[in-house]
Amino acid sequence: MGGEITGLLLIFLARVCDVTLGTFRIVLVSRGYRNLAPLLGFFEVFIWIAVMGKVMNTINDVYSYAAYAMGFAAGNYVGMLFESWISIGYQAVRVVTGQQVTVLPLTLRSEGFGITVFRGMGMKGEVNLIYAIIKRRRVPEFLEIVNALEPESFITIEDVRNCSSGYVQKKGYMRSDCSRIRKSK
Repeated sequence: MGGEITGLLLIFLARVCDVTLGTFRIVLVSRGYRNLAPLLGFFEVFIWIAVMGKVMNTINDVYSYAAYAMGFAAGNYVGMLFESWISIGYQAVRVVTGQQVTVLPLTLRSEGFGITVFRGMGMKGEVNLIYAIIKRRRVPEFLEIVNALEPESFITIEDVRNCSSGYVQKKGYMRSDCSRIRKSK
């Protein structure tokens, strides 16, 4: 009985690992980080084959099927958590506000965010658009500042697949930020 439970736990944990790797691999490919994806794919398939061998040896055991399916579901969840925790890549953030924008750009720049401000015409009149490319891990900080200073603003966020050139102020000096992204094309 103890060996069966250990086998089921092994199936579950191995499936969590291979699906987590697969989820993360897909995210990397979709963001343009294609160099790491084949390596992750190798380990993903290696683990999957080992798990399938174990499941096929217990083909009539419904508990093996359940452990396999639960591992798949948990692996998707863990993969998404892992990707969120790692926060790789960049996001484009657009803030549209009808207010006279003065303090917000200054505050964002003083906190190290490179922004561009545009004037435009919205449905109800003149609007201001603040545009920024931000490391994903810094987006919550950016949004906290925006929501504190312009709580009525309209905000959109998109993943950035690729960028080149551009400058981001980083606490007292300027540096090219997008050129530091290492992706294959």
